Amino acid sequence: MALKLGVIGTGAIGQDHIRRCSQTLLGSQVVALTDINLEQAAKVARDLNLTAEVYADGHALIQSPEVEAVLVTSWGPSHEAFVLAAIAAGKPVFCEKPLAVTAEGCRRIVEAEIAHGKRLVQVGFMRPYDEGYRALKSVIDSGQIGEPLMLHCAHRNPTVGENYKTDMAITDTLIHEIDVLRWLLDDDYVSVQVVFPRKSGKAFAHLKDPQIVLLETAKGTRIDVEVFVNCQYGYDIQCEVVGETGIARLPEPSQVQLRSGAKLSTAILMDWKDRFIAAYDVELQAFIDGVRAGQVGGPSAWDGYAAAVTADACIEAQNSGAIVPVSLADRPAFYV
Repeated sequence: MALKLGVIGTGAIGQDHIRRCSQTLLGSQVVALTDINLEQAAKVARDLNLTAEVYADGHALIQSPEVEAVLVTSWGPSHEAFVLAAIAAGKPVFCEKPLAVTAEGCRRIVEAEIAHGKRLVQVGFMRPYDEGYRALKSVIDSGQIGEPLMLHCAHRNPTVGENYKTDMAITDTLIHEIDVLRWLLDDDYVSVQVVFPRKSGKAFAHLKDPQIVLLETAKGTRIDVEVFVNCQYGYDIQCEVVGETGIARLPEPSQVQLRSGAKLSTAILMDWKDRFIAAYDVELQAFIDGVRAGQVGGPSAWDGYAAAVTADACIEAQNSGAIVPVSLADRPAFYV
């Protein structure tokens, strides 16, 4: 029996997930849609040939007896209320990042889920589902390179729009590293510092770019992440783990190596969607399979809270230039 999904938010990522769940993945059926623009929701249903009801708002969709699980892909500030409503209704919910726009909001979701007594929330951090990151974690966990001592990482975009602000380098860009590096190392952050190298002439006047974020973990591992969103040449994600006895690097995306015109070359991707499209498929299939098996897994509400607390510290460090502590409470036993 297919899992009956309701989707709140039919913008770009919502449409992508609706297409994914209705045409690519196994075991689910999109039966309900809603959006702040109801005409758009109806158009998406028509364009994708769905037999799905369009609800007046997200709360009506969550309360519908036809909906067994919920995907929240709406505007970020609306996420908290919809996730809390899904928990109150006892329905599993996949929420795209951010889980909530404040750490306090994430904490309220954590408390509601613990009070419910069973995991219902999966947060849309897709990198732990990427084949390359999984291979890297397997090497780390196997002990082949000893204990991780340092990580050197980069998150580069060819360009960004004029609406991209300096703090978005944390909340929209680095947030993926914040989550996936905690997962890679099975460790929490204790401090952060942000430094600004010479500014790129390709960056808008209001934007400080590039940035280097320096993180320290509870076990003493040191991490540097270069965030450079006007690198021009492509979309480039790098991660090198320096261990006690060896070094492991995140594999490059599979591309054809070309010998032509007296050059040996490999193409570089230009779009993040191309780099992580397979990971999106795997993460949503995992959510569907988990709900059908009776146990939601993947990035948890606690992971969403930890990312929010760390991001807040990073933004404070952007503004102060100081080393800022990351004040994260002990992980509740519920999430261990």
